[in-house]
Amino acid sequence: MLIDDVASLRGIYESHLQNSGFDVYTAGTANDGILLFRNNPIEIVLLDLMLPDRDGDALIAEMLDLRPRTAIIVITADRSIDRAVNAMRCRALDVLIKPVTEARLTGAIDSARSFALQANPHGGDLDHAPIGAFIGHSPRMQRVYDRIRSAARSTAPVYIWGESGTGKELCAHAIHMLGPRAAAPFITLDCGALPAERLDSELFGHVRGAFPGAVTDKPGALMSANGGSVLLDNVNELPPDTQSKLLRFLQSGMTKPFGADEPIQADVRVLCAAALPAVEAVRLGQLREDLNYRLHVLDIAMPPLREHPEDISHIAQTALARLASEENRHFTTISSDTIAVLEAQSWPGNVRQLMNVLRAAIVMSHGPELTPDMLPEISPQMPCDASPTEPASAEPQEMVPRTLEEIERSAIETAIERHNGSIPRAANELGVAPSTIYRKRDAWIKKERDD
Repeated sequence: MLIDDVASLRGIYESHLQNSGFDVYTAGTANDGILLFRNNPIEIVLLDLMLPDRDGDALIAEMLDLRPRTAIIVITADRSIDRAVNAMRCRALDVLIKPVTEARLTGAIDSARSFALQANPHGGDLDHAPIGAFIGHSPRMQRVYDRIRSAARSTAPVYIWGESGTGKELCAHAIHMLGPRAAAPFITLDCGALPAERLDSELFGHVRGAFPGAVTDKPGALMSANGGSVLLDNVNELPPDTQSKLLRFLQSGMTKPFGADEPIQADVRVLCAAALPAVEAVRLGQLREDLNYRLHVLDIAMPPLREHPEDISHIAQTALARLASEENRHFTTISSDTIAVLEAQSWPGNVRQLMNVLRAAIVMSHGPELTPDMLPEISPQMPCDASPTEPASAEPQEMVPRTLEEIERSAIETAIERHNGSIPRAANELGVAPSTIYRKRDAWIKKERDD
């Protein structure tokens, strides 16, 4: 269905859609459009936001309340970022800015058609089942699944945040697989695992001869994911210069490989993962504020395992068979006492830590039942208000003012000491990439040397 108050544009779009094999319903007002929508089996809607009798954003919500799996493509002459972002938050599948080229319209329609074909018109119990590779039926995870399903229907960037081991990459992959880009590439780039000088090349690519050692063209993550999705893991680890280039890509859809003469178009949905919520990352200076506005259109908070301990039994029972098969061990059950021990833990490393504990127990023991004595020592979570090196004092101490940098350095150094000098384990506890700590320590050493 096409809803646009400009008759000439309706004629152009209608002709294109009919040539593509669609039966087309047209309307010039919101009231006529919703009437057609109610009375016909419409799966895809092209909607102009500026209608004479009603705001298009409200119409999106009403249509999706009636038929939640409708693919709605917004067409607007308003180039305001806020207007486009608001349409995405109202769960529009795509936003096209007038004038719309035939190629852009065709691409949006193809994505909408793919989404409509994949949609489950009956809903039912499928709406409450775990999605992707997730395990767990708790109310807390059900809310995550709902947000993933809503995000999957959109093309807007998604900011996924949570502690290490909570499943941020699984979340991004589920969004990709449930959306209209499922058949296209899904590329992951860990922004915290690479030195700054390599990140530009890995993200934007380079051409042969661009620098010594560039013996072939490299497409980069954005072009490798063309037509699909890219996950920028630890996105707050991107250096400022790279954040600036990423912002330009999100604004224009054009990427320029290092050494190339001209930029090239890349149709990529950008998904991001980070340990901190976006507003906190901006406050700490890790993420540019203007980039945050582009990346943080939709967000999903991944809960730590301690917030849904009722899922531990299901996760452990499900993982047991897979891990026993991988390790060639004959475990078939987990005792109720073992489940009780697992549920009593705080799991600072979340599901990843739980999986590691189960794997270690399986490797070092023999089945068929996993019992409490088989479990390795489980690292407890250090309370936020406790210090492992300083005993509590009976006398109140005067608070010494410290800068944010001093507080951050103290927290990092304390975590490293707590883990006997292991930076990877300290980074895991703090919810950052190890490269973050290495870079900060180098900066501290350089500053002390300069002073």
